[in-house]
Amino acid sequence: QAQLVESGGGLVQTGGSLRLSCVASGDTFRSYTMGWFRQAPGKERDFVAAITRSGGMTYYAESVKGRFTISRDNAKNTVYLQMDSLKPEDTAVYYCAADRDAPLIYTDYKKYDYWGQGTHVTVSS
Repeated sequence: QAQLVESGGGLVQTGGSLRLSCVASGDTFRSYTMGWFRQAPGKERDFVAAITRSGGMTYYAESVKGRFTISRDNAKNTVYLQMDSLKPEDTAVYYCAADRDAPLIYTDYKKYDYWGQGTHVTVSS
């Protein structure tokens, strides 16, 4: 089983940028579809972005399309989320997740097998 550790969260102003990183343990990282989710206080955990095993296919929530970019470096067991043009509504805890056996990219958090502890992103007005 994989252990995922997110980093890179923090406090930024509207319009600023952050890059989140997620480092996975284990020797099967390249077989995982990787996703990013976020959860604001009192709200459901929502899909943000996902990337397939080789990085050949990505998918984004409409709310972040054009602003966020997901990428991965399998040699480093790491997936990234570059967040640009941040808005206050992006404020949330961001979670990295891994799907061991994904014939499709799923946007439902219940489809993912492994989760990190989360990293907090706050975007001030």
